[in-house]
Amino acid sequence: MGQRARLRLLLCLVVLWVAGLAAADEEGNQDESLESKTLSAEDQVKDHSTGTRVVAGQIFLESGKSDSQSEDEKNYHSQEEEKENVLEELNSLEMSNLLNKDLEEAEVQSPVLTAIGGTADGEPCHFPFLFMEKEYPECTADGREDGRLWCATTYDYKKDQKWGFCETEEQSNKRRQMQEAEDVYQTGMKILNESSKKAQKKEAYQYLLKAADMNHTKAMEKVSYALLFGDYLKQNIQSSKELFEKLTEEGSPKGQMALGFLYASGLGVNSSQAKALVYYTFGALGGNLIAHMILGYRYWVGIGVLPSCESALTHYRLVANHVASDISLTGGTVVQRIRLADEVENPGMASGMLEDDLIQYYQFLAEKGDVQAQVGLGQLHLHGGRGVEQNHQRAFEYFNQAANAGNSHAMAFLGKMYSEGSDVVPQSNETALQYFKKAADMGNPVGQSGLGMAYLYGRGVPVNYELALKYFQKAAEQGWVDGQLQLGSMYYNGIGVKRDYKQALKYFNLASQGGHILAFYNLAQMHATGTGVMRSCHTAVELFKNVCERGRWSERLMTAYNSYKDGDSNSAVVQYLLLAEQGYEVAQSNAAFIFDQKEASIVEENETYPRALLHWNRAASQGYTVARIKLGDYHFYGFGTDVDYETAFIHYRLASEQQHSAQAMFNLGYMHEKGLGIKQNGHC
Repeated sequence: MGQRARLRLLLCLVVLWVAGLAAADEEGNQDESLESKTLSAEDQVKDHSTGTRVVAGQIFLESGKSDSQSEDEKNYHSQEEEKENVLEELNSLEMSNLLNKDLEEAEVQSPVLTAIGGTADGEPCHFPFLFMEKEYPECTADGREDGRLWCATTYDYKKDQKWGFCETEEQSNKRRQMQEAEDVYQTGMKILNESSKKAQKKEAYQYLLKAADMNHTKAMEKVSYALLFGDYLKQNIQSSKELFEKLTEEGSPKGQMALGFLYASGLGVNSSQAKALVYYTFGALGGNLIAHMILGYRYWVGIGVLPSCESALTHYRLVANHVASDISLTGGTVVQRIRLADEVENPGMASGMLEDDLIQYYQFLAEKGDVQAQVGLGQLHLHGGRGVEQNHQRAFEYFNQAANAGNSHAMAFLGKMYSEGSDVVPQSNETALQYFKKAADMGNPVGQSGLGMAYLYGRGVPVNYELALKYFQKAAEQGWVDGQLQLGSMYYNGIGVKRDYKQALKYFNLASQGGHILAFYNLAQMHATGTGVMRSCHTAVELFKNVCERGRWSERLMTAYNSYKDGDSNSAVVQYLLLAEQGYEVAQSNAAFIFDQKEASIVEENETYPRALLHWNRAASQGYTVARIKLGDYHFYGFGTDVDYETAFIHYRLASEQQHSAQAMFNLGYMHEKGLGIKQNGHC
């Protein structure tokens, strides 16, 4: 079959697949949605329930069979494998291999590179060729001031003087323009990555703008998002849309995802959930993780598609695999979830943000030798959050001061920093081991867990599972989440102990109660595969969703909040809308709040209440009480919808019965008294 015919066939398969997704049902074992297909083979995790293993606290999946696997599980997974085989045709990696195969088949017919002009016009290039006592395996610009590529048509150029150009003048100019664009882009990115000052970041975007004007794809991606959010460039949704359309034509997954977002939210275009689904799907096919996360949420709640737990699971699991693999020993950055409604009522209280004065007070205490202040500031700078930026240099300095004063917690965290390594702290198993031992000898659970890791993986000491188990148990007994997680991993894998899924489940549950993201990930894998527990797609999706929301993109929650705090509601609302598409409940409620307060001028005034209603509804469906009461209010007063007392009553009753809201109870009492939406009843 020819290359074009194969491509047409694959395109048909994609169209059929998208159509099939729309008919997904809750039992959708036949329509599992597509995973990212441009990821490397190592990054993709096969969907088998058997032979799972935990590596560094994370469960990964193997093809081996478990003795405890039930007959139902086997049938289920044989169906899964069948589906994977069908969906494999859509794998862009496979597509690439297919095209390569076609090219190999056509290699005989492919024209050999021929010289253009020169002294050997039309003759085939000879590779390698000898020029200035150097062999060239490909075309070169050496020896030419204009930078145009050329080749020799015989082996020895000096002897035969036979040569020609490898490209036309037009091609040469285009290549040099792209190289110039790349140089400009790299200059901009260097400034952007090396500076934390706003003025310099704005300067960096001027370089990126220039590179984008030269059709540099990565520059266009950076600039288009900056224009969408108002990051260091003036917000211009129309200009960002035009760039996204251009990127989409070029096949950029980031452009496809963003265009899907614009159609989903009706920004710069007429809202179309059907178009949004198509663009999100192609973005996911291109490997865009945010597109996968959005599709996971859409299949989970049924936005523009029929709800399908299995499809949601596929998308969420793929994203969670990447988030989990990115989690470090220090746990990564903290996700700061600030509710604008609470922040307006009680500034600084609901957000958990530390005031500058308070931070300065702690810094003053630390400088005066207060060990607890040093440890606290060290942890704040290590993880970031509560208004403090992540800064490993300052974290290291504070921990060092406290460790020198004999604080075991600081010693243990220094051990973690050395064990992991960073730009500030060079990786050193030996130094990490010294700090872990000192802390563990003082009974510190963080040190005990670190020592357990050293013995488990042989970092600075010989591998010793017995000692690893011993130290993890000591740490777990003191409630340290890392100890609980690793103990669960050992029981899961049967390392140093007899394999025991119930014990693994117990310790993963304990670690999850302490908020350890890898514990959520491991529990999700167990529920997704029915390992040690009854298989539950619903539970697995909820757990994987939790993991996905800890990805690096969660940092935009803080960026959006800062935009709002600085008075830029338009920038804030667009950022919250994208996060809302990804399924963040706090982003949904914050977007609704901004629309509710009529603070976003990027939408028409008559659209504000309907948009707010939509996002209050999504936030309420995820259990946010205030959103549920707001739904009641909107139907009671006719905001963004018709006045409907019966629907208002239903929402108030849900908030009262499920979340015990005093405000909802009061509203219900008023409606009973006035006979609104229910038979009048003024009796107590």
